[in-house]
Amino acid sequence: MRALATIGSAREAGRVRRHLRIRKRVVGTAERPRLVVHRSHLHFYAQVVDDLAHRTLLMVGTTAPAFRQRSAQGSTGPEHSRGGTVKAAALLGELVADEASARGIRQVAFDRGGYLYHGRVQAFAEAARQHGLVF
Repeated sequence: MRALATIGSAREAGRVRRHLRIRKRVVGTAERPRLVVHRSHLHFYAQVVDDLAHRTLLMVGTTAPAFRQRSAQGSTGPEHSRGGTVKAAALLGELVADEASARGIRQVAFDRGGYLYHGRVQAFAEAARQHGLVF
């Protein structure tokens, strides 16, 4: 991980510290990989990781073509095409759950990445649960 001294803001440094504390306990295995999220100002990303094998099993973000295609199908306006919204995070949660079930992944360990379980992170997690992921 990044050294805390190289992180620009105190808020981001606190988030990284929280993430490191979470990572001590949350470990992804082949049977139950880790679902980790990253939230930037404009986009939202999710990865399904097997930590023991050091492999990323699935990576989806709001910049991915699959997300753009699905958001164009159900959108009523330009708010779905941007990745920094709660609606986009919920749509990404559906997409991750569908992709994971297609690859045979049903149970995951949720790693919120040091972010508060609120807003986009909460919408993503609830949408993923509603579409079949168990965590």
